[in-house]
Formats: sequence, structure tokens, C-alpha cells
Amino acid sequence: MMNDQEKMNQSSEEAPKMNRGSKAAGPSAWKRILSKKWVSPAAFMAAAAIIVTLMWVYQGTDKAVTTSEITDPAGVSENDGDQATAETGEDSVPVSTSNEALQWPVADREGIETVLGFYDAAASADEREKAMVVSGTTYYPHMGIDLAKSDNSTFDVAAAMSGTVSMADSHPTNGDFVEITHEGGLVTVYQSLSEVQVKEGDEVKQGDLIAKAGQNELEKDLGVHVHFEIRENGSPINPAILLEE
Repeated sequence: MMNDQEKMNQSSEEAPKMNRGSKAAGPSAWKRILSKKWVSPAAFMAAAAIIVTLMWVYQGTDKAVTTSEITDPAGVSENDGDQATAETGEDSVPVSTSNEALQWPVADREGIETVLGFYDAAASADEREKAMVVSGTTYYPHMGIDLAKSDNSTFDVAAAMSGTVSMADSHPTNGDFVEITHEGGLVTVYQSLSEVQVKEGDEVKQGDLIAKAGQNELEKDLGVHVHFEIRENGSPINPAILLEE
């Protein structure tokens, strides 16, 4: 019979063998499991289910935020702005921080017609061609609208919005002109004028008389008319999308 010391020595010698055997059995067992045909599809389906669930939760949370009615200090909600953009097909244009809506730059619209439109790069080729200004052999895109009467008579030109006269001068080809600066980086430009009634630095109210329609060298074929532009932070805007009928 073995004494206690011999039993202890035998146990210590056998223990590493059992541990090595146990450690080696682990990877073999996993290999046998992973070799099953159903393992890969099951793992893929589980991962896909997790991803779909996370996407559904994220979209639900995002929808709850974007559809809420958030109103700015001016009383216009974000949804109202989105709706206006969708209806006009144009990017929303902040006209002014005041409550004034842009009006036509004439004192009386009776008999006034748009004789030359704004050059829109997205318009048809025919419309773009009609909105070009010819000077000698050079063609220029028309960055405003020209208003005139069919009988070639003059008419009163009025401020389209309240603001400050930032320029009032004469140009060799554009004729007498006036620029008015408004809130929000907006500027209205009036060219081909006569009998200018304002000067630089004057404060004008919407509808105030600033001049009469006249003629200029660049668009002399149009006769008596007023050339009207709108610029926001230096970029031209089609007046037709802002002027109220």
C-alpha cells in the first residue's frame, strides 16, 4: 500500500495531464459545433435581427423629434417653412426679419408688364435665351426683371420695402440707379431711372416714391422701363418668387 506522501506525489504528477487534456478538448469542441451547417445562417440571422431592431428604434426616435411643432420667436414653425419650400419648389428665402412683405417696385401696377424676365439656369433653353441681354457681341444673363408700359410712357418707381438708401448714382450703361439696403442682408436695386427723388443715407418706407422709370444704354431697345433686382448677401434672387400678386 502507498503511504500518504506517495499518494500526494502521484496526484501532483497526474494533475497537469488532466489539465492539458481538458484544455485541448475546448477548441475541438468548438470546431465540431462550428462545423454544423446550421451555425453560420443562424449567426447571420441573429446579427441581422439586431441591426434591424436598432435601425427601427433610431428612426422612431428621429421621427418623433422632426415632426414636433417647434416655433421660432417670429411665430413661424419649422414645419411651415418645410411646407412653403415644397409648394414653391424653391429653397426658402428669408426676405427680412421684419413683418413687411416685398411689394412690386411701382406705385401703380395698372398697365405695367414684365418685358424681360430673370435668367434662371434651371429653366428651359428657350426661356434662358429670352432672359439674355445683348450688348454688341456680348451676351449677359439678366439678373432682374424689367417692367414697362405698352405705350412706352413713364411711371412712378416706389421702394419695394422699407430700408436705407445705400447708393444713388448714375452709370454709363445702366443709367440712373438706386440701391436700398434692408434687414437680413437684403438689397433691392432700381436701374434705368429718371428724376431720382432720394439720396444716399435717406431712410425710405415701403411704397415711398424714389424715382420715375427712364431709359438706359444697355437696354435701350426696351424704351422707358425700370430694371429691378433683389440680392441677398450679394447673390441675385428671382424677384418673381418673392413678389406678391
